[in-house]
Amino acid sequence: MLGTRGELEVEDLLKIILVLVVIWMILEIVGLVIGGLAALLGPLQPLLGLVVLVLIVLWLLDRI
Repeated sequence: MLGTRGELEVEDLLKIILVLVVIWMILEIVGLVIGGLAALLGPLQPLLGLVVLVLIVLWLLDRI
């Protein structure tokens, strides 16, 4: 059992951490953009959701 430790090097671990941080930052930026659009739409959000729902139902029923 001795010597069965993982053989990842420090540079590989740093690359993995860097990729995870980049993904985290991208998700934060996307969240800000979506939040800004949601704030602009304001009271139209339920109506927009209803339109999306109707479009999905029509597409599933082959009406589009």
